[in-house]
Amino acid sequence: MNRMKGLSRYIFCIVVIMAAFAVYGLRLIDWQIINGAYWLNVSTRTNTSSVKMTAARGEILDRSGNALAVNKTVYTIVFDKSAMTKDTQNKTILQLASLLEKRGETWVDELPIQVTAAGAYEFIPGRDSDVAALIKHLRLNTYATAEQCVLQMKKDYDCDGYSPKQTRAILSVRYNMDISGFSVSTPYTFATGISSDTVGIVSENAQNLPGATVEVSTVRDYPDGSVAPHVLGTLGAISQEEYAEEKKQGNTYSLDNLGGYAYNDSIGKSGVESYFEKYLRGTNGLKVIETTRTGAVASSTVTQAPVAGDSIYLTIDKNLQKVAQVSLANNVKNAQTEGKNGGSKGGADCVAGGAVVLNVKDFSVLAAATFPSYDLNQYNSNPSYVSSLFQDKTKPMYDRALVGSFMPGSSFKPVVASAALQEGVINSSSTVTCHRVYTFWKDYQPTCMGYHGTVNVVTALQKSCNIFFYDTGRRLGIDTLDLYAKRFGLGQKTGIEINEGAGVLSSPQVRVAAGGVWNGGDVVQASIGQADNSFTPLQLATYVATLVNDGTRLKTHLISKITDYNRDKVVMQNDPNSPTVVDQTGVSKENLETVKRGMRAVTSVGGTAASFANYGIAVAGKTGTAQVPPHSDNVVFVGFAPYDKPEIAVAVVLEYGAYGKYSTAVARDLFDAYFFGKTVDASGNLVFPAKEDSASSGTSSAAAPGTGTSSGASSAAG
Repeated sequence: MNRMKGLSRYIFCIVVIMAAFAVYGLRLIDWQIINGAYWLNVSTRTNTSSVKMTAARGEILDRSGNALAVNKTVYTIVFDKSAMTKDTQNKTILQLASLLEKRGETWVDELPIQVTAAGAYEFIPGRDSDVAALIKHLRLNTYATAEQCVLQMKKDYDCDGYSPKQTRAILSVRYNMDISGFSVSTPYTFATGISSDTVGIVSENAQNLPGATVEVSTVRDYPDGSVAPHVLGTLGAISQEEYAEEKKQGNTYSLDNLGGYAYNDSIGKSGVESYFEKYLRGTNGLKVIETTRTGAVASSTVTQAPVAGDSIYLTIDKNLQKVAQVSLANNVKNAQTEGKNGGSKGGADCVAGGAVVLNVKDFSVLAAATFPSYDLNQYNSNPSYVSSLFQDKTKPMYDRALVGSFMPGSSFKPVVASAALQEGVINSSSTVTCHRVYTFWKDYQPTCMGYHGTVNVVTALQKSCNIFFYDTGRRLGIDTLDLYAKRFGLGQKTGIEINEGAGVLSSPQVRVAAGGVWNGGDVVQASIGQADNSFTPLQLATYVATLVNDGTRLKTHLISKITDYNRDKVVMQNDPNSPTVVDQTGVSKENLETVKRGMRAVTSVGGTAASFANYGIAVAGKTGTAQVPPHSDNVVFVGFAPYDKPEIAVAVVLEYGAYGKYSTAVARDLFDAYFFGKTVDASGNLVFPAKEDSASSGTSSAAAPGTGTSSGASSAAG
């Protein structure tokens, strides 16, 4: 009986096993024979993802096609999310950050937190907006500390067991990855511009760096990053606020809008880069990548090629711009040195200045220089350099040529003369006697800087006689004076394509709006360029160009033309033979000629800019000295040349420069560069090309900046 039961169990087991084999066999037959094609397709099925192909940014050139901001092919380290796991990404980041640091190379580091010498965390000064964005991203209270931010990120990014420096590196990259929208379809650029040697090391260690690949891309390159940085402007990663605004405008990246912005895009932040973003940006392309279930790439197909952005030709002359920058730097330092060495007028506080050169034919900007300045190559590659710029009290990123507003002093007097002549308040023969004190009012008697005797308008401009212009301005009245000043473009935006200052034109309304009181005698201070008058060098150059253009004010502009990337097709152009008229001053040609004679007398023997008396080109101009207590005086020079057939207008301001000879010296260098080919050599010195030596010999143009001025230049009022 027991034997029968054992046999039955044995048979039962055999049957069960055979049934199981039968089931598996039938399943294999189904998989391999009956439905073999279907299951083969399933086993080799690929995953498809769309990857953005970033368009090359349009380039920026000077008026002659010389490169100012172009593109350079570089190696980049890119993170691929499909090959980067949570378990390996922190290790990969740290290895790469350490490698680049050892090799003296940089990676994208936007975290506004630094590690102190004691190993603590603190916010980087001057990066308040970045700190606010970080705190908002982490959903912390607005008053959260750097330590609290790091603690939260360590939790979010599973980052424990590292030193403070290592922790910061990992957190910086992980945070950037987050705000860049890192995903399978949006790779993350860890580092740009790495050397070929570093590429080799990364490639050799690819197995130990999962998800990190080396690609070839383009980045902004500046042949000379110090040339016109304020004009060119900066590029940067799109901020959360900017992305939100683009999203609001329906301009974010998608398969239906390849030209839209993605989280990890760059965008123009200032200058031409910002104001012409839509031209420079181009349209991104699309690449479809198929990967197998094992992660291997099955195919890569470009479904839409990227279209590069347009190239922009500025009206800037690269050489003239460089000369303007070097001359400003030289003469600011000269004024400062004289002040520190006991100069009678001060000047030790002179640290800044601005200069603009316009083509009077069409009011195109040939140079727009500011000092102090900065280097775009450093700005784009060195975070500590950027931090130092924001902390620098001299504000090197502030554009003093186009935005900075300065009291003009006596350089304003040609406007007063023009208005008074046209209104019949004076004529070319009218005279005023200067006894140094203006005695029209008993309780307010402003003074002149000298005893000029009986002067007419031409002599009053030459000697910069305050008494003449006190009386002329009082009789003209502030309302009429302001009307003409506006027509000349003072206290008005010029219309230039990038950011500019509006300046301030002195008036009772302006004074009251500022909480002050306008007194009847204030008109005489306004008439010599004081009171509340404050203009940009761009406006001053525009007003001089208007004066010599028979009173017709054209639109001041910076863009010559825009072409496609290959520079074959013109997209937009400012035709120099068909400039845009903005306003008419209403001053007759005869009256303007009288004013110009006065400005020519300024640069002749006995004038306040007599250093131009023997210059090789006939120059006309006006100096200005403006009191700005408790600082040293601002010094200004405005002028044009040649006198008989003007080609360029110049405006120079040295903030707290004290000595008019230094602003005049900058103007001389600008005329030297335009007419005689003065340039900047490899050592940063201003020199004349050898072939031009004979052309410039016998003139005062070869004198060192700041020398050769007459004694009258420093003693005159304006």
